[in-house]
Amino acid sequence: MLKSILGSLLIAGLPAAALADGNHAHHAVNQKGAVLSPVNEEADQTYDILAAHVHRKGRIVTFHMTLKGTAGAKQPETTGSFGGSGIETYVWPTSLDPSVVGFEGGKGVLALVAAIHPDFDDTPLFDENGDGDVTNDGDSWHSHWVVLTPNDACGDGALSVQDVADGATPQMPATWPGVPIYIDSPGFSPVFDGPEIAINVAFSDPAVVEGMSYDGVTSALRINQNIHAPLACVVDVFDVASGDLSLPGKIDR
Repeated sequence: MLKSILGSLLIAGLPAAALADGNHAHHAVNQKGAVLSPVNEEADQTYDILAAHVHRKGRIVTFHMTLKGTAGAKQPETTGSFGGSGIETYVWPTSLDPSVVGFEGGKGVLALVAAIHPDFDDTPLFDENGDGDVTNDGDSWHSHWVVLTPNDACGDGALSVQDVADGATPQMPATWPGVPIYIDSPGFSPVFDGPEIAINVAFSDPAVVEGMSYDGVTSALRINQNIHAPLACVVDVFDVASGDLSLPGKIDR
């Protein structure tokens, strides 16, 4: 189903490999087995994916992505309120069951996300900007695990972050920020290097990622104006590395 949701998004262009910069050998676009994406001349270069890649060294798994422009250079406009506010993201959808990181199992697609949203803070344990206040960091790039599911309430064939039903008490990770959606705020810091964004994730049992498949997506979400389910809808997809969300990447040691 998810493959068909975004299947029309592939836009023909130059092969990403042809644009690889030899001075950045560690970037996703230069990695064997990376999911390469053609240039989209109509897309914002900040979110135009050239390649997505995931590899493991011991218990550390690196999720990284190469963009045509400068990664992390933009953020949503401030609205002044939580309801109706925007979120911009770099996303690595995976084949992992959500239970791997502490969610209730069997609920949608587990994805690692780098996000920015200047109107609210959903990382209550961390002080990303280092000013001594843990409640004002939404306008700094930070990481989340989220569970994504198709949700026609967000639009025909659209996705949302899985909601927690009223009265339900599903299993959540220890660093769940307490909002009624399947989201975790694990504190892994996104690292930027020109066109590259990377997140290093520690797994206590690295065997859980063996055989994992993945993709790369850039997208915008919006918080429901009424702050009600669906709380967080995907409202714009800027680019999909595979073109069809088929998760063709395979984790590389």
